[in-house]
Amino acid sequence: MKKAIIILICIISANMGCGTVQSIIKSTFPYTATLVVPMSSKSNTTIVATSTASSFDQIFGNQNGATYIKEVRVASARLDASNPSNQNLGVFKSVKLYIINDGGAEVMVASRSDVSENIGNNLVLDVDNSRFIDEYVKGNNLRIKLEYVLRNNLTSDVSVRAAINLSSSPNTK
Repeated sequence: MKKAIIILICIISANMGCGTVQSIIKSTFPYTATLVVPMSSKSNTTIVATSTASSFDQIFGNQNGATYIKEVRVASARLDASNPSNQNLGVFKSVKLYIINDGGAEVMVASRSDVSENIGNNLVLDVDNSRFIDEYVKGNNLRIKLEYVLRNNLTSDVSVRAAINLSSSPNTK
């Protein structure tokens, strides 16, 4: 009888612990996407690029990870030039980053309107963490949209990796 109670306590502890660990992991790892800015993009015009985002859960096949979190906010967002890796992101005048959920609803999560011409190959964005974005990150087909204005025309296609880091609270229900 004592052995059965000990086993039951271990199983309950493991299940509760997995939820807490998952919520910590979920909020630590970013949603990422690679977006292509085509050479044909015109300068001084607002243009949009969209790509499917991936998260820690999707990479490792955990489809229920989002049930362990609540009160999700954007902690940070950044863009990195990925091809060519030394591309100066000062080619952008301004950028806005959106998250789009399964149903097509979108929310702006970060932006930068004063990009310096000599910023380098990575760009930290100003985040909008004024609201919870639970309904956007709990879907299966999350997409990231980059809305940008170029300073100058490009000489080649540029791939940009967007990373949106989230913070959340554990959902203990």
